[in-house]
Amino acid sequence: MKYFLLLFIKFYQTFTPKKFRGKCLFKESCSHFVYRITEKEGLKSGLEALLYRFHNCRSGYHFSVENGMEVLRTVENEVIEKKLINDRIFLEQNQYLHE
Repeated sequence: MKYFLLLFIKFYQTFTPKKFRGKCLFKESCSHFVYRITEKEGLKSGLEALLYRFHNCRSGYHFSVENGMEVLRTVENEVIEKKLINDRIFLEQNQYLHE
């Protein structure tokens, strides 16, 4: 089953049109993250990583400063440090604030 998930991810990465890719909230894309975890730690960890990203990598997040650090808070109320977030997200946020 582990190899089925890895194959599915590779298929997704190969055949998904470019206009649907590159939208990930995180610096490491969701598909690359899940592939890496699955390959390294097995199917169970890969599925957990998939569920984590599915619940947290979507719109509805907001930015804040907590304990002196810029963070992003997801819809699921997860706090994610700026260093893990795709730079594009913060650039878009800054452009929005300055319009």
